Parts: sequence; structure tokens; C-alpha cells
Amino acid sequence: MGNYYLAVDIGASSGRHMLGCVEDGRIQMEEIYRFDNGMVKKDGHLCWDLERLFQEIVKGMAVCKSMGRIPVSMGIDTWAVDYVLLDRDRKVTGNTYGYRDSRTQGMDGVVNGIIPAEELYARTGIQKQMFNTIYQLTALKEQEPQILEQAEKMLLIPDYFAYRLTGVAKTEYTNATTTQLVSPVTKDWDYELIGKLGIKSSIFGEITMAGTEVGSLTKEIEEMVGYNLRVIQTATHDTASAVVAVPAEKDALYISSGTWSLMGVEQEEADCSEESRRANLTNEGGYGYRYRFLKNIMGLWMIQSVRHEYGDSYSFAQLCQMAAECRDFPSRVDVNDERFLAPESMMEAIRSVCRESGQKAPETPGEMATVIYQSLAESYGETVKEIESITGKHYDSINIVGGGANADYLNQLTADRTGRTVYSGPTEATAIGNLSVQMLKAGEYGSLKEVRKAIFHSFEIKTYEAETK
Repeated sequence: MGNYYLAVDIGASSGRHMLGCVEDGRIQMEEIYRFDNGMVKKDGHLCWDLERLFQEIVKGMAVCKSMGRIPVSMGIDTWAVDYVLLDRDRKVTGNTYGYRDSRTQGMDGVVNGIIPAEELYARTGIQKQMFNTIYQLTALKEQEPQILEQAEKMLLIPDYFAYRLTGVAKTEYTNATTTQLVSPVTKDWDYELIGKLGIKSSIFGEITMAGTEVGSLTKEIEEMVGYNLRVIQTATHDTASAVVAVPAEKDALYISSGTWSLMGVEQEEADCSEESRRANLTNEGGYGYRYRFLKNIMGLWMIQSVRHEYGDSYSFAQLCQMAAECRDFPSRVDVNDERFLAPESMMEAIRSVCRESGQKAPETPGEMATVIYQSLAESYGETVKEIESITGKHYDSINIVGGGANADYLNQLTADRTGRTVYSGPTEATAIGNLSVQMLKAGEYGSLKEVRKAIFHSFEIKTYEAETK
């Protein structure tokens, strides 16, 4: 048996530790630990419980020791845009807000008063979303300036956890780009922009690429888990890791399907054109300084929320089946409507939007599910047209990776609405991409193309052909 590698993949609703190795050129992987995650209310705001999450990371690492399978390295990926501020004593200062918190409302007006939206996009290539770090830091400057003044270092969430493990603070590129504060030209912080915004430039550290070694565990952590290893900066933004694991051998569209649906293509250069801005496409950093030219679509957050409102009494597979049985229910919604970002009741939000547009409001679980799935598929179809128009390319296929790749009904709808062949899988793309970066760093594979070929042959990939063009 060869070397083991540990991927710690933390999403907005859960986290897991995945242990991987290479056997006969193929990637083998198993889940060894899982824990829940979610934003918590603190001082009237939605925040992350950092300390609990860190303890879960350490607990999962200790499982490797009990199994007798000690990894040579580990990497951590999480969601994007949220950050931690450290004071001069390297202690967390202020709240660690979650991206669904409402404090950024109106901050686009403040930023636009400093730099017009067109110029901001031309400088960063990043899609405007009210939870982007640029708006979060502006909210902090406007509402809690004393916290920003106390800060000596800003770290994005996975960088903070790596710092807690090693004592070394680094900032990884793929996640840094989502802040809307990084230049796609210099691949570094846009310090001129940061200065215009009145944010302390000294809190921003050097940006390094995925595959960089952060360091070894501190003595304290080594004693807690029972071994030492190297902590590697994987593609720390979970979507960047998922895109590493897209097993396409040629240019193809992809959808990283989970809480969010991130739909796009890989490009060598950022497209910061006005046409791209108007289409609300973004240029997020990828592995090896590639760009993920994509659109953020609300995704399976909507069906997850509805499932919770039904007391989690239905599985996602059951919801897919009920949606298929109600496929003729006619109502549709714009899945990117901001009212679906964090409603008190997702079902009531959907019904309200339907009524406002003169459509029938869904009542049964099947009607609710089919509205969501069919609306998502229609959004995918519109996004294909936008991307192809801007890139000037035609894409024959769509690769769906992540947990949403299990949604057979949605996959078939996507093929039907786009007229493209859909390949679904692998479902654990984020963890696989996390492991892949570590394996590339260790020399298990010689290139991204080589590791993607290995992924294609290592995991199940399903095919869906359009039934209606």
C-alpha cells in the first residue's frame, strides 16, 4: 500500500474527512469521519462556530491514528468569501460572519460610490454578489470600524484552519479571488482598490498557489492526533477543488452541483468584459492560475431547505421521484432571485413568487420539488447560451460533479433543457480534487490532465442524453 492523503472537505451544512491513496494508477477513497455544520445566531447575526469546527477537524484527524493509516499530508477546503480577523496576539477579533447574514444589504451602494460597478468588474472579473468579501469588509468598516482597526491579519476560513494546525499563516489563490479584491492580471491583491475602499492593506498576506506546503503540525496538535504530517494548500475553495476533479478530456461545460450550482468552463485568461459583467458571469481562480468562468446559481439550497421544512421526512431520491411524477406542474421561478438566499420559509418564498407572477403556487412536496428542479434546469439552459455566446465556442457536453450528480431527475432535465450530453459524477468531486492536488504535489501524477484521466477511470460516471432537443 502506498501513501495515504487526507482531505478535509467542509461545506455549509456538513464536513467530512476523506482518506485517499493511489492503487494501480487509480484513486481509492473512503470517508472516515463526518460532522454537521451550519450558521448559528450570535448577536442577531448569522455566524460560524469556528472553535467547534476546528475541534471536529482534529477529531477526524485522530481517527487516522486509530485506523493505523497515517496520511503523509492533508488539505482543507471550505466555502468561499467568509473570513477571520486576527488581532496582534493572533486571536480572533469580532464575529466570524456567515455569507447569508444580512448586514451587507446596501453595501453595494457604498462601494459603487467609491468605484463604479463597471470599473470594479473590469479590475477583478468577479460577479457581484452581496455576500462577496468586498461587501462584508465594507459593512465592517461602516458598522464596526473598531474591529477592523484591531485586526492585524485577515485569513479566509480554510487558511485560518491551516494556521491553527501549523502556526503558519498563508493565503491560497483560488479562494482569495472570490473576495473581489484580487487582480486577474497580477494574481495578487489589488492594493489600489483596497486603499480606495479605506480598508487596511496590512491585513492582507501573500497569496500562494494551490499545491504550496503550509507547514507541519504544531507540537500541540501532533500530541492531540498522535502523528505529524504536512499541511498542503489544496485548492481551498471547494468549487475550485471540485473543478480539479471534472473528468473531461476536452473543453466541456461543468456544473459543480451542491448547495450552490456553479456552472461554467475553464479558461486560461480572465474575461473581464462588459458583456460578461452584464451576464453576471465570474472569473474565479482555479488550479495552476486557470480561471473558472462561471455563474453562481442558487442550486440545491432550495430543495435542501424545502426538505428541512418537511422535517427531513423525505430523502432526496424520494423528492426526485415525486418531482418526476408532478412533471406537468407548470409553474417556474427565477432560482437566482435574492428572496431565495435566506428566507424564513423557502416554501412560502416560492409560493409568493409564483403568485406574484400569476402562476399556480405549489402545494404538495412533488409540486414544490418539480418547480425547483425544472427551474434549475431552465437556468442551466439559459447559462449555456450565455457562456457560448461570450466565449464563441460550442460545448457538446456538460459534466456534473458533486452531491447533486446523484439527482437523476435533474440530470435528465438538464440534458433535455440544454440539448447536451450530460455526464454525472464523481459525486465526491470536492474531496477528490482536494486529494488530487496533494497527490500532484507528492508526484503521484505528473499533470492535471493525467490526474483527471485517473479520476475518470476511478469513479462511476453516468451518461444522460437529451430526450427532447
